[in-house]
Amino acid sequence: MFAGTGSDVGKSIVATAFCRIFLQDGYHPAPFKAQNMALNSFATPEGLEIGRAQAVQAEAAGVPCHTDMNPILLKPNSDHTSQVVLNGRPIGNQSAREYFGDDRRELRQEAHRAFDRLSARFNPIVMEGAGSIAEINLRHRDLVNMSMAIYAGADVILVADIDRGGVFASVYGTIMLLTPEERSRVKGIIINKFRGDASLFDEGRRMLEELCGIPVLGVLPFFTDIHIEEEDSVSLEMKSREAQAGRVNVAVVLLRHVSNFTDFDVLERDPRVHLFYTNNTEELLKADIIILPGSKSTVSDLLELRRNGCAQAILRAHHDGATVMGICGGYQMMGLSVADPDHVEGDVEQMPGLGLLPATTTMSGEKRTVQVAFRFLDEPERCQGYEIHMGRTVVNDTAARPLTVIDDNRTDGCFVSDRCFGTYIHGILDNPTVIDFLLSPYKNKVEQRRRFDYAAYKEEQYDRLAAETRRYVDMRKVYDILTSEQTTPQ
Repeated sequence: MFAGTGSDVGKSIVATAFCRIFLQDGYHPAPFKAQNMALNSFATPEGLEIGRAQAVQAEAAGVPCHTDMNPILLKPNSDHTSQVVLNGRPIGNQSAREYFGDDRRELRQEAHRAFDRLSARFNPIVMEGAGSIAEINLRHRDLVNMSMAIYAGADVILVADIDRGGVFASVYGTIMLLTPEERSRVKGIIINKFRGDASLFDEGRRMLEELCGIPVLGVLPFFTDIHIEEEDSVSLEMKSREAQAGRVNVAVVLLRHVSNFTDFDVLERDPRVHLFYTNNTEELLKADIIILPGSKSTVSDLLELRRNGCAQAILRAHHDGATVMGICGGYQMMGLSVADPDHVEGDVEQMPGLGLLPATTTMSGEKRTVQVAFRFLDEPERCQGYEIHMGRTVVNDTAARPLTVIDDNRTDGCFVSDRCFGTYIHGILDNPTVIDFLLSPYKNKVEQRRRFDYAAYKEEQYDRLAAETRRYVDMRKVYDILTSEQTTPQ
């Protein structure tokens, strides 16, 4: 298990690296995180939902993703409530007090069953903790960190972020706050996000080992040139917002409840494109293309767009010639209205949409989660994507046409013109056919280039991440830890 001294210390990336390393070394690994909280999710081949990080880790491990890799997923609806997804299916919304206050034996048992099924099929299991493992006020409720490690008989490697400062206190304090039984499971420390010459931390390594009595297995640098899909949206606002000459400027509207922002990873790496996230009206008006992304709370985010002026800026930009595209919740917002008569998302029963598409959406409690193959408009090439959404959208104008035809003979989306369309399909922009179409009105701004093979690119990035991790982490010690004592689950 890769556990953390806190949130965003790099547990997911480190776990991804080891999934690829174990695969390269001839093992059959699989990732596992008992409970995840994220808006960025993915559809399994069976049409169920898991956290995006475990889907990425499964890809690095060379295996299809499965709900047993992330049996419990919490998707925040607001600051106070989350949708609870159990074994890939939503079972309702709960407040934090309800979720953490309830008897959690059933959830704990489900997590244990998922682990048992997974460990019967794969070896090793690369587990990931959540947040800090030293939240002692939550110890009796824990089902993802040390209690899960103890159940699984897992060796724990503690990951700490040196970039944020205070690494000695965070590592030592974390270990000292564990119970003796928990502490006995921590077998190594990885210092992550080091900037500069790692040899300058040699004395720090020695001091940490003396303080904690646990070996420091490695000091990983702050990787800036290895690109692995992220699960958390904390870094989106840091992307440059200045419009750039000679490139197509794409603004993704920064929603409060933005989900599945990995929809834009391929587009962001296209050399013809400068992509940024913003909810600033002036920045939206400078964009050639505006994309409304997915949202976990469509009605709430639509209301916020009207309050902060973004709705009016999007309409003005489109009137002045900008392309507007919507994906999932963004597609719903582009229509005439969004109704929520059963209060699936909240108390607001109906909101007018942006009116860019002749479509109306009604929210429902049933969630559609499925991987899809489709054809985009009249293009012959088969494309891939996935759907994760609640609600049904009806197009009310015969002049509009579907954006895609899915292999099961369903149609999806709404196409009004090459500068105005929407879809429910996540991952649609992973397909070169769709990107080329999106950029086609701006051919005079950029040079053409050969198509970008995203699948090959991701494989290259996983291999680079594994190589760099091997370079800075003592893998001999890691394997010594894994083979020194064979522990079995309780």
